[in-house]
Amino acid sequence: MDARDAHLERRLGALPAHRHREFGHAIGLLASPLGVLLAGLPPRAFAALAPATQQRCLGAWMDSPLPIVRSAVQAVRKLVQSVHYARPDVLAVIGYAGGLRHRAPALPWEGPLPAGSPADAPDAAGPVARQPLVIAPHPTPAVDPPGLVRHTAVTTDTHRTADVVVVGSGAGGAVMAAHLAEAGLEVVVLESGGWHDRRDFAEDEAAMAARLMADGGLRSTDDGSVLIVQGDTVGGSTTVNWMIMLRTPDAVLDEWARDAGTEGMTPRDMAPVFDEVERTVHARLVPDAAHSANNRIVLDGARALGWRARGGAINARGCVRCGFCSAGCSHDAKQSALVTWLPRALAAGATLYERATALRIEPRERDTGSYTSSGTPPMKRVHVAIGAHGGAGRARTLTIDAPLVVVAAGAVGTPVLLERSGLGGGGVGQYLRLHPVTGVMGRYDRPIVTSTGIPLTTVCDEHTRFDGTDYGFWIETPPMHPWFMAAALPYVGRAHAAHMTAHAQLGVLIGLTRDGAALRHSSGRVRLNRHGAVSIGYRLHDSDARRVRASIAATAQLHIAAGAREVATLHAPPRVARHAREVAALAEGSVAPNRLGLFSAHVNGTCRIGTDARTSGAAPDGQRHGVRGLYISDGALLPTAPGANPQETIMAVATVLARRLVDRHAPRAAVGAAPRHSESRDHAQG
Repeated sequence: MDARDAHLERRLGALPAHRHREFGHAIGLLASPLGVLLAGLPPRAFAALAPATQQRCLGAWMDSPLPIVRSAVQAVRKLVQSVHYARPDVLAVIGYAGGLRHRAPALPWEGPLPAGSPADAPDAAGPVARQPLVIAPHPTPAVDPPGLVRHTAVTTDTHRTADVVVVGSGAGGAVMAAHLAEAGLEVVVLESGGWHDRRDFAEDEAAMAARLMADGGLRSTDDGSVLIVQGDTVGGSTTVNWMIMLRTPDAVLDEWARDAGTEGMTPRDMAPVFDEVERTVHARLVPDAAHSANNRIVLDGARALGWRARGGAINARGCVRCGFCSAGCSHDAKQSALVTWLPRALAAGATLYERATALRIEPRERDTGSYTSSGTPPMKRVHVAIGAHGGAGRARTLTIDAPLVVVAAGAVGTPVLLERSGLGGGGVGQYLRLHPVTGVMGRYDRPIVTSTGIPLTTVCDEHTRFDGTDYGFWIETPPMHPWFMAAALPYVGRAHAAHMTAHAQLGVLIGLTRDGAALRHSSGRVRLNRHGAVSIGYRLHDSDARRVRASIAATAQLHIAAGAREVATLHAPPRVARHAREVAALAEGSVAPNRLGLFSAHVNGTCRIGTDARTSGAAPDGQRHGVRGLYISDGALLPTAPGANPQETIMAVATVLARRLVDRHAPRAAVGAAPRHSESRDHAQG
């Protein structure tokens, strides 16, 4: 077995068992004479074909009329090419410079800003996002905080009690945990991923994806048509996202109040909440001089076209513009939940278990109280496996009895946990919203180097629509390190190698569609399949497909206005344009599954707020319909796709709901029968 085979095995090993089997089936089909026959070639084993014939075969599979063939080849292609371009010898050949830990900044948009840059304004009341960002070293040492329980420290099956169990430690769970712990409640936080901090974060996106992201960075819909990027580590996706802080548009908040029954979340209500969130995570506008070349494409292209575009605020303190936000911040500059809300929760006495997977929630008492009762809700038991998720050795069990449970496991994990607990039904698992993303590459005669600088500091919102007639789309920039670029580029063979060699001259813009304009139509769902494994399905609604096509044309137009000499889509095969007059034709390409590369890092809506339990998962206060004391606090709760990167929205909604929960339950739950930090080995006690 060579190094590439070993790396493939490691990446496959990070997948759940059912996904591992699916990859095996896909590889088996493509390697067989039947697979070659499906490419229109004489039936022979793929390995026996000459290299040129293999390339023809791959191209035929990618353009196959059979969805199962396209699904198989895209899954295998993305995996193999990303693994290949994670190898140091290959990276050296294509001229990839890597991170700043082992080299000096070489581009104007890398490293700390030069002397004379705006000073760091102190935190103060008000919209702090308007204050300048400071880019400077931040040498705070990393140590395990009090309250963190490593999975290796749990050596026996254990039972304990608490006032509140929070399942998940991302944007929703961490905010909830901080507010509840600071209100005097005994809080236990469960995180299925591991505790990783600056000691662990390496400037190696491929390696860190395998450690920090769901399914090792390979999560996707069942058919492989949408790659889903989610964090699976303490801090959740806030640990691996691109830091942009965008408030929920006013029109969306109004829409939620009108159509979903939200209360106290009007634009006027939320403005001070957004201010508070931005202060906590140190959101600051990025100075104009700090934008990377890729982000300058947005600003310069929009200026040439007369379109709206703006710089954004990011949650960072001491950012050194290394470009590795997706790999966790090794400089502790990103003010994620890992370094803001969770330390607050732990300082207030919360306990956080890493690699602790909540298996099911079991109501322990019959709920005879009214829905609006402010008394202590009935006790619930949360069944947990410690160390089962990426841990070594036998998993240990932990059971926790608590009257309050907050599920914040993400829009995939939350509905699955509820379904596994027999608490699904109605809108649980339905109405999945993804802000489906596709990209357009532009080839420039100047260096762009999308792997460098702050990944996302600009937004073009010329095509956003919040008038109730068209949800629209917006344009942003992604970081494109070789492992991800290799998977995204819809080429094979020499064409793929040529584009990877030219990676420094490739600019990449992404169009994000606000999906779900057909409010009563569920374009996607998350559920358990008949084998008990997670199943994710998604199809673009016709209206969403139109917006995706429009985003392709607009993004290509922006590239050309910024000076790109050629643009190419993520269709298989790509559609190419060299002049503005050719751009409209790019939108004519198919958006059928695995005909166009689609991605999502904004997974929302599978337990959405609503007043009708048949079409929603939670009441307007975030409480699961019919289960008093069980709350939802993550992207699953959002009534619609927010139409903006959801980090700030989720934090703000969680803040509002946490305060209501404290007002309703803290005075009684905090002095309930459960002794603080009570534990026993009597796992079987009832």
